[in-house]
Amino acid sequence: MASLVSPTRHIARAFAPTTRLTQRRWAQVHDIRFLATHQKPDQRVFDKYKAKLEQKAKQEGHGDVDKLKSAYKEKIVELRQQAIVPGANAPLDAVASNPKTPNAPFQVPPPPQPQSQQSQAKKPSPSAEEKAGIKTLSSFIDVAKTKELPQKEIEYIWRLRHASSPSSLCAVVPTPTYQQIVETARKHPQFVLPLPKEGQGAEIHFLQWTFPSPTTCTVLFTALAEFKLKGEFAQPHTTITHHLDLAHDKGLVLLEGTVLEDKQVTVEEGKWLLMCLQKFYGKAAEQSPRRKLMEQFSQGDSSFKIDELLEEAEKF
Repeated sequence: MASLVSPTRHIARAFAPTTRLTQRRWAQVHDIRFLATHQKPDQRVFDKYKAKLEQKAKQEGHGDVDKLKSAYKEKIVELRQQAIVPGANAPLDAVASNPKTPNAPFQVPPPPQPQSQQSQAKKPSPSAEEKAGIKTLSSFIDVAKTKELPQKEIEYIWRLRHASSPSSLCAVVPTPTYQQIVETARKHPQFVLPLPKEGQGAEIHFLQWTFPSPTTCTVLFTALAEFKLKGEFAQPHTTITHHLDLAHDKGLVLLEGTVLEDKQVTVEEGKWLLMCLQKFYGKAAEQSPRRKLMEQFSQGDSSFKIDELLEEAEKF
């Protein structure tokens, strides 16, 4: 018996490797990363959340779970597309096969299209105010709608528009009054005005009129000492702009201005200079010594006296 068992054992050993080679040859390799996408959902998962899905369907007015799926079909597809990571949970060509996916990574944007001559022609050219760095009236209010309002309401809206700014100046000037002032301004575009300082006498400030556009007129106030030192590079501490958009239709000129905080001039002092300007340039000054002082200054007459200027300012 021993002689019979021994050969049988050798035969089994001889065939064992052959059997293993045969199994290895016919084995199939599966990428376990894609098993979930290639197989149908497990019914047990659906059964586990079936009650919650039915409750969700009833809450949103869908008859059953199938209708709920239909309602969320597009959203489900979108979320699946967003979750695609080529090489991790989808083939490397997944992005190329879905060119419409909005969040697909590494999409090269199309080159910008050159503007046609027609589109460039439609682009509005900057206004004279914009070129000069001056705000237009339309940047404060709706000009077309404001023209439909009575004068009292326009004045109220204009003052309310600037009430929240502590460094702003505003006023409403009747058109005839403005015309008288600007007529004098064209004759005397430069002048000096005194600014009383408590315990320090008075400071002299240089004013300049400019007319950057047909609908705006600007006055710049600069400390005379700074203007002498820096000339045209001196920075004004107060800027006043007259807007003429409503001058013809409503008989009003809207005035607004700003006093810079770091120029040692307060808003009240800015108001004083504005009032002083109106007193010198208004119609009431035509037959007074004020007009004579302006003519002397414009002509460079040596008879112009600062003391006389201070005397006239004290009368205000």
